[in-house]
Amino acid sequence: MGMDVRGAQTRGDERRNFMKGLLRDVRALEQMLDQGHIESGVRRIGAEQELFLVNGSFHAAPKALELLDALGHDPMFSTELGLFNLEFSVDPILFGQGCLREMEASINHYLRLSREAAAKCNAHVVMTGILPSIEKSDLGLHNQTPNPRYRLLNDTLSGLRGDSYEINIKGADEILVRHDSVMLESANTSFQVHFQVGPEEFVKLYNVAQAVTAPVLAAATNSPLLFGKRLWRETRIALFQQSVDTRASKHYVREAPPRVSFGSRWVDDSVLDIFREDIARFRVLFSAENPEDALERLARGEVPGLDALRMHNSTIYRWNRPCYGISEGKPHLRIENRVLPAGPTVIDEVANAAFWFGLMSSVTEEFDDVRERMDFDDARANFMSAARAGLEAPITWFDGKTRPAHQLIDEVLLPMAREGLSRSGMESDEIGRYLDIIERRVRTRQTGSEWMLRSFTGLRRDNSPAETLTTLVAATIERQEEGAPVHTWTLATNTERTSWRDNHMRVGQYMSRDLFTLDQDEPIEFAASLMTWHHVHWVPVEDKDHHLVGLITHDVLLKLFADPRREEISRDFNVSDLMLTDVPSIGPDTSTLEAIRLMTAKRLPCLPVVEQGKLVGMVTERDVMKIAVQLLNERLSNAEGGDEEE
Repeated sequence: MGMDVRGAQTRGDERRNFMKGLLRDVRALEQMLDQGHIESGVRRIGAEQELFLVNGSFHAAPKALELLDALGHDPMFSTELGLFNLEFSVDPILFGQGCLREMEASINHYLRLSREAAAKCNAHVVMTGILPSIEKSDLGLHNQTPNPRYRLLNDTLSGLRGDSYEINIKGADEILVRHDSVMLESANTSFQVHFQVGPEEFVKLYNVAQAVTAPVLAAATNSPLLFGKRLWRETRIALFQQSVDTRASKHYVREAPPRVSFGSRWVDDSVLDIFREDIARFRVLFSAENPEDALERLARGEVPGLDALRMHNSTIYRWNRPCYGISEGKPHLRIENRVLPAGPTVIDEVANAAFWFGLMSSVTEEFDDVRERMDFDDARANFMSAARAGLEAPITWFDGKTRPAHQLIDEVLLPMAREGLSRSGMESDEIGRYLDIIERRVRTRQTGSEWMLRSFTGLRRDNSPAETLTTLVAATIERQEEGAPVHTWTLATNTERTSWRDNHMRVGQYMSRDLFTLDQDEPIEFAASLMTWHHVHWVPVEDKDHHLVGLITHDVLLKLFADPRREEISRDFNVSDLMLTDVPSIGPDTSTLEAIRLMTAKRLPCLPVVEQGKLVGMVTERDVMKIAVQLLNERLSNAEGGDEEE
């Protein structure tokens, strides 16, 4: 925005000057609204496409800066928080006949450029809400884009929170993760669409956007997995909210709102309702030394940029976010839909956008005021339900009835969306090209999330966790490049499996995570019973904070039973009396060869895997034996072919 961005922890006078500039921006916008200076009578649409970058092994590749070089620093492309992300924008398009085809063509153009640049960097691009193969180790500050804005964002948000970030999401599986930076936010990518509205219709259209968000999201979900766990159909919603949440848990009783939210009420008067509330509720994260005086510019007959207001607004992540902008020298207002995930294909994304645009147009015409037809709490509950359950989510609509999302969409909303697009000047073949995709997706129940979950279930029977997840990514890329919509995709199979070597280089890729453990104060009899019940030869011992403190092995129990004092020992001894305490451990990033060497040298049946002092997994003799056999067979095969590796 042409401003020298500073962190919020700057000098007091600088923060005060920025706040004064922010308040002047609000007053200037108020004057422009009162005096009719905001563009009206014109509808434009636009989009921002976020991408993941992956390497030849289909893991996250921090190559964004290399790709920008390969793209010749095309201004349509920009970095995101993570070095494994890239974004491009689509120029605004007049809303009407041909606009959806034009949007699709523009996205395909920039996507082709992205793929060509990625190929030069030995990488691929993939459109998905959350990259299935992304790992927690990818989300460190070493992979943060070296931009002062991102560094300030992390430092300021972390300072406000005062503690580690906690991610706790429950679905078919559950995930509980602590992280020390905002980099978890970079695990999300989206397809953000913009809808320009006039100031006189902003309230009505913004409330409509809130009301229709849930069914649109239900039909578009594409983010069911995080770190190999099956969570929500659109896990991005929970992950993004928690990944930038500055509220410490001890403050939740105050009902402080998160920076990422659906909102708390309908809008009543104007766009100023939202901007004023966000300024009042959320601390400024960035400041600038010399913000423009918007009122002076307005007095000179110029169009103010409202840079301070736009900067603050960019750090408030409403799922439907109001935006101020300038197009062709005229100021305007937009509603930015941030709900839609990236992917599965370009035509799927444009179909999602078409469904939203169509409902925005039709609901506005059919219902005078959605506030009179739906309680805001229902709109918000619908949204969360759609994120969790997708097409199976119960949705309460304007008629007061609650139906599964797929039934509501098929019977009620698709006809409305078709009518809305037709009323906006689009021809039937263009409407059918995109809304027929939504109809077939709903009737087959195959969203991107469902395809991914079904594929995941089939793949994980015969593959390690890392193989399963990278195969999903490889299969996704292949189908995206073919371009057919997701409801036609065949499930990923073992024939598309990625290289076993790439997925077994580090112990974290295949270690056992579902562990039975013991407390050091438990009786030794329980340890023996646990081994018998579950046919295991070792059990790790943890303290109450999940720190590894020892190991009970089958050999220890055999010696116990051979001891003449076995009854006394069994009766009086606890786990701590017999556990091995000098137990080597490794981290999840330890190479497989190093693990094999350590287990061989120490004659160990297993190796605990520890991260930040806490037990996160185990690697066993059986695990490394399988890999050793693969390595041996590969070496013999290379030797026979005259290409033996060192």
